[in-house]
Amino acid sequence: MSNPKQFTKLSPLAGLIFFSRWLQLPLYLGLILAQCVYVFHFWVELIDLIGAAMGNQSALQHILDAVSAGANRPTKLNEATIMLVVLGLIDVVMISNLLIMVIIGGYETFVSRLGLDGHPDQPEWLSHVNASVLKVKLAMAIIGISSIHLLKTFINAANYTETVLLAQTGIHLAFLLSALAIAHCDQIVTRTQLASKDHH
Repeated sequence: MSNPKQFTKLSPLAGLIFFSRWLQLPLYLGLILAQCVYVFHFWVELIDLIGAAMGNQSALQHILDAVSAGANRPTKLNEATIMLVVLGLIDVVMISNLLIMVIIGGYETFVSRLGLDGHPDQPEWLSHVNASVLKVKLAMAIIGISSIHLLKTFINAANYTETVLLAQTGIHLAFLLSALAIAHCDQIVTRTQLASKDHH
């Protein structure tokens, strides 16, 4: 029978520094509360959409206030309005996915192991997560969220100035270029590590 792993006893200072990682725990708990707010917001918007589709005037006004303004504001539920609401719901889901990645991946990477090895519900990406992988995944998630926002703006373009449209497009392109740069840097680091292992 193999002996359990022996860990080197840390000095008091090293132990304090290592223990300081638990200061991040309240931050992750706070993100869980933020996730609860997003779940509540999702259901409020969904119930309003269903109510508006069934003729509830109060729900319809709330939907119209949320997705449109100005002279081109519609007076009834139409295809463009439904699409804007649905894109808003998708946006909430994607931000929630981003929160889950930060909460679970960040805790696993920077605080403590969750001990999910062999668990049937363990996320596939969590088995090989590290700070670099988490960074790339977060960048891709942000691009997805930005894409949804840009699509919502284009659908409702009549209510935006040309400057706003160009600015949002430029911001989205900046996110895209940033993600490509992060992925390229990660690829370089991975290749360097593999070459170093092969050399040794």
